[in-house]
Amino acid sequence: MLRIDDISFSIAGRPLLGGASAVIPDGHRVGLVGRNGSGKTTLFRLIRGELALEGGTISLPSRARVGGVAQEAPGDDTPLIDTVLAADTERAALLAEAETATDAARISEVQTRLADIDAWSAEARAAAILRGLGFANEQQQMPSRAFSGGWRMRLALACVLFARPDLLLLDEPTNYLDLEGALWLENYLIHYPHTVIIISHDRDLLNRTVTGILHLDQGKLGYYSGNYDQFARQRAERRALQAAAAKKQEARRAHLQGFVDRFRAKASKARQAQSRIRMLERMETIRSPEDEARTVFTFPAPEELAPPILATGNASAGYGDRVVLTGLDLRIDQDDRIALLGRNGQGKSTLAKLLAGRLETMEGRVTRAAKLRVGFFAQHQVDELRLDETPLQHLARARPDTAPSRLRAQLAGFGLGADQADVTVGRLSGGQKARLSLLLATLDAPHLLILDEPTNHLDIESREALIEALTAYPGAVVLISHDMHLLGLVADRLWLVSGGRVAPYEGDLESYRAMLLAPEKTAASGKATAGKASAAPGAARSARPTRERILALRSEVRKGEARVEKLTEMSDRLVQKLADPALYEAGREGEADVWQRKYAEVREGLERAEAIWLAALEKLESAEQ
Repeated sequence: MLRIDDISFSIAGRPLLGGASAVIPDGHRVGLVGRNGSGKTTLFRLIRGELALEGGTISLPSRARVGGVAQEAPGDDTPLIDTVLAADTERAALLAEAETATDAARISEVQTRLADIDAWSAEARAAAILRGLGFANEQQQMPSRAFSGGWRMRLALACVLFARPDLLLLDEPTNYLDLEGALWLENYLIHYPHTVIIISHDRDLLNRTVTGILHLDQGKLGYYSGNYDQFARQRAERRALQAAAAKKQEARRAHLQGFVDRFRAKASKARQAQSRIRMLERMETIRSPEDEARTVFTFPAPEELAPPILATGNASAGYGDRVVLTGLDLRIDQDDRIALLGRNGQGKSTLAKLLAGRLETMEGRVTRAAKLRVGFFAQHQVDELRLDETPLQHLARARPDTAPSRLRAQLAGFGLGADQADVTVGRLSGGQKARLSLLLATLDAPHLLILDEPTNHLDIESREALIEALTAYPGAVVLISHDMHLLGLVADRLWLVSGGRVAPYEGDLESYRAMLLAPEKTAASGKATAGKASAAPGAARSARPTRERILALRSEVRKGEARVEKLTEMSDRLVQKLADPALYEAGREGEADVWQRKYAEVREGLERAEAIWLAALEKLESAEQ
């Protein structure tokens, strides 16, 4: 059992924790949540004993092992599999002793303990963990120095999972994982045999894996039973009750004070007035909950372009002589919301770079609208920010002719207020850096916004704000993310990147998740299996759709209807244009051909939009039955 009793801690004189207490029973899986900067990572360091408490105590059973992902990921000549095996220090020490022990009794004790900790299946377990986190069998024999920093962080995660500590502390474990790795980790944690505390802003991960939420707010800890959605409901109810109680008490105070003010000087009422004064003094103040600053993103709106804004024809892409993707026949309209699915290494990021114009085709063609502007966000761009410059300086370099007051307003529109605008980037949190990178990516009001893992380092409130902004955004969006909640509420089209090809995925996100978690032989069947799973009569009825799923379907229907209306209006305008006799005067034949081609493209887009809308309506009707 982990017991946190009345602890306090300050950083640079600023109180971070004060009178915080909580009890986590053995075997519980708990999500530690709170706004960025509230002290979650600091609490982990206090539990591990890396920082000294100013007051209070943190206690664990005497022999309990505490484990977390190392900040310095290994990078040497040791093969990955051996690095993971060495993470279980007890096993390594027992194996070494077994080689040298001569006392019969001790040899028996060592062999018994090795059997108890399942030492002989260790290599198979380590290999399975590495595979789950994205390392192919041949990569497991490679030295860790051959991998980049993000992959080494996956290796560090594999090490702590293999060691199976009694208390597992995970701080944003999915930040370096793709969707497949995140889903594997989710399934692994559900079956973890000991206590787990997870700092995560991934709502779906918390909903599926944890049995309790530990909320850190204003230096205090509050424990809520259930997953994140249950916590959000309970907290909203508590805040409503607290606000109502504070309002009621304020009215009571005003009534008592009014009596005292009126009758204090009257001798006949003096005793009653004094009684009410004492009541006022004894009354413990109920404070109304502070309204949290609402997180927002403000994306500038681009002008409308005729569809398609981007199309590829039999295109291939890769690096040097290595072809990664081939036979790409894709089309993107300005109102598309596309999620890229596919296992690690299949080419999702390659496709994103190709669409963004950061990678040339090896064969075939990519056709872009003449005025197309593309915004591109990738996690590595956050790391490329200039640490010695402020957000205001970053923006001024991109917009040298814009007034500083206007630049500050743009920063505020991405949650970077006056306190952050003039602070060097090196002192900003990961979430604040991500906001700055998102602002720079959308500065030109792009018609196509490509986001590769945009939610890393963003807290839950910021992720919800990003979902709202993307839903309202009048441009096309292409998403790569391990955040299933984000994909489910934003994307209305799914593309599967697999085997060097890109094709529409026939199932939904739940069927894709089921495919990834299924045995490898099922996953190998890919799209066909997913299509059958989504069409099977029992699949839709096996479980009643969640309220969140129904809301997502309703959102999809609304977006589909809006898309049809927009394309119908565009079609009507083109009909009027083509009906103008002046268009067919001598010398304007070429212009008429251009408008006729645009009309044909709009009609094609309208037919496709109507089909998508009708399919969404059918899904919604089926879910609501």
